[in-house]
Amino acid sequence: MNKKCKRKEYAINKITVKSAFITSLPVMAGYIVLGAGFGVLLSAKGYSFWWAILMSVTMFAGTGQYIGVNILASGASVISAALITLMVNARHIFYGVSMIENYRGMGWRKWYAAFGLTDETYSLLCLNPELPEGANRSNFNFLVTLMNHIYWIFGGFLGAIIGSAIAFNSAGIDFSMTALFVSIFVEQWEKTKLHLPAIWGFVISLICLIIFGADSFLIPAMIGICAGLFIMRGKIEKGSDKARTAKEDKND
Repeated sequence: MNKKCKRKEYAINKITVKSAFITSLPVMAGYIVLGAGFGVLLSAKGYSFWWAILMSVTMFAGTGQYIGVNILASGASVISAALITLMVNARHIFYGVSMIENYRGMGWRKWYAAFGLTDETYSLLCLNPELPEGANRSNFNFLVTLMNHIYWIFGGFLGAIIGSAIAFNSAGIDFSMTALFVSIFVEQWEKTKLHLPAIWGFVISLICLIIFGADSFLIPAMIGICAGLFIMRGKIEKGSDKARTAKEDKND
């Protein structure tokens, strides 16, 4: 009986798939473009498209992969590469801690969800977006992560193929990551009246940028943001419940 219940829980329905796909659309555009940029750069260094696919499948770290291109080309040691990647992606430690409750009850899927927790996926899932009736939250989290991963892999593959066939100037293509962050931020702002987390994140990031500088502000900012959100957790949850109730009353 328990096995049947688990199979039913893990079953993915059309409602959940549709909801996850719609939610992931803003990331799709950015990931295909940015992934293609990575593929082009990798191809320019003389690596085949198989390298783009392999790195995208096993790493799935946008900035880390861009840096990885130069690390591969420079012939740096494995230890150096590991330390650089850890420093660049240390912020994901804080992402993971804040997503423990969101991923509770996901079973084996939480391991993949943790692996695929990129900046963009985190921004889509951290607020527990409202789902249509019949959608499964655990499957939704899993599918959004999987779809984003597929977009990134496809982008890397496409860029590597284009880069090997056509020579062009790719300067500035990495700005698409910044554009993607801005579009997701605006979308999240418009979807909810609870703007406290966004304002807190902006203020703390700005303060840390002024104090620590552009090269060192990210980790202190993440610590400050996580600490603040933890302290204000009760207030944020109350505000979220009020907003949800008001929306339900409006629909009724």
